[in-house]
Amino acid sequence: MTIENSVDKKSIWSAFGRLLRQELLPVLTDLRLAIVMLLAIAIFSVTGTVIEQGQSLAFYQANYPEHPALFGFLTWKVLLTLGLDHVYRTWWFLALLIFFGTSLTACTFTRQLPALKAARRWKFYDEPRQFKKLALSAELDNGSVNSLTQLLQNRRYKVFQEKDDTLYARKGLIGRIGPIVVHVGIVTILLGSIWGAMTGFVAQEMVSSGNTFQVKNIIDAGPWATAVPKDWSVRVNRFWIDYTASGGIDQFYSDMSVLDNQEQEVDRKTIFVNSPLRYRGVTFYQTDWGISAVRVRVNKSPIFQLPMAQLNTNGQGRIWGTWIPTKPDLSEGVSLLTKDLQGTVLIYDATGKLVDTVRTGMSTQINGVTLKILDVLGSTGLQIKADPGIPVVYTGFALLMLGVVMSYFSHSQIWVLQKDSRLYVGGKTNRAQVTFEREMLEILDKLSLPSKDEEKAVAIEPHSA
Repeated sequence: MTIENSVDKKSIWSAFGRLLRQELLPVLTDLRLAIVMLLAIAIFSVTGTVIEQGQSLAFYQANYPEHPALFGFLTWKVLLTLGLDHVYRTWWFLALLIFFGTSLTACTFTRQLPALKAARRWKFYDEPRQFKKLALSAELDNGSVNSLTQLLQNRRYKVFQEKDDTLYARKGLIGRIGPIVVHVGIVTILLGSIWGAMTGFVAQEMVSSGNTFQVKNIIDAGPWATAVPKDWSVRVNRFWIDYTASGGIDQFYSDMSVLDNQEQEVDRKTIFVNSPLRYRGVTFYQTDWGISAVRVRVNKSPIFQLPMAQLNTNGQGRIWGTWIPTKPDLSEGVSLLTKDLQGTVLIYDATGKLVDTVRTGMSTQINGVTLKILDVLGSTGLQIKADPGIPVVYTGFALLMLGVVMSYFSHSQIWVLQKDSRLYVGGKTNRAQVTFEREMLEILDKLSLPSKDEEKAVAIEPHSA
């Protein structure tokens, strides 16, 4: 019974191996399938770029309503059902990457590596009829195998010579390695992308000047995300905006410090657009700004710091406002409005009438009190990302570019045979056919020229006569 079970297991594994070789491998290594998968990955990647990723449910409901649906079918329900709100972490997109990587790997082992192995092997041609099968061949009545050796070595050919009458030379073997390196680079990029999708996260924070925060507002994260900061925090020392002469925003900046558990500064940088802060694999990007509070004094009171909220202007620009009481019983007060951090504050009374316009540091008389605007405090909008797969992706891109450059080298082969006082020369190449033909003609021309000894003999002969 044990022997029969062993035979059954062997037959099952043998049948599985045949199925893998005869049915699955031809499908995986099909170039048409690889092209289709690559196009699908490109299309879904574009979809993930066009459709905002990792936003809230309210965002998608507002921007992709059911009536009217975008393009007649694209609604927030469709987006969430298909996972188009987080394309790069959906099971079907990751499965597509894995399938494409498997196809490239199978192609590498079944086609590219055997082709490289075959290119490294050679055999000498010992019959003239073998040269007729080559793309380029010639039959000469002068020259020798030894005379060709130096000519080929001068053109960076690696020469193999077993006997005095046969020769094999090749160059550009690196061109055969190039496609393999390209495949390795693409697979590395896919692995880095999958690793980043599984372990990375994206967060957003709006932080006022002077405040310290830890990353909490995570809007998208992989199931294995472990890079979320827990033993360190970040303080926004100061946020400010540089304005142009016309009043437009030129650039906004955040002076940020990284603090350890003892609130000691371990890193510091002033960030702005396209110049983020990076620490322990987490990157802080400057993406937005706002106004968080206004600091005021009423008569000789202590300084009050009152929060300012962004008002709904129906798309007419951004304005922040707050309300300040001018009586202890809160029966009267004024509203403060501002649109930027340049220090201009508009003051409105209870009836909505503009009563004054002041700048920071100035005072005004309102409702029988002296109101002084000390400062308008800004807040920085940060996008925080961690993608542990980025170094792997960059490595893959480097391999991909290296492989593309290597693939441009032509793999050229030349055979030589001397037999019956005749010299047979032939060769072939996998690319740059015209260049190879010119090279072969130049070699044959030099081979046809008389040697230096022959030239001396010709020059001496008439003189001796």
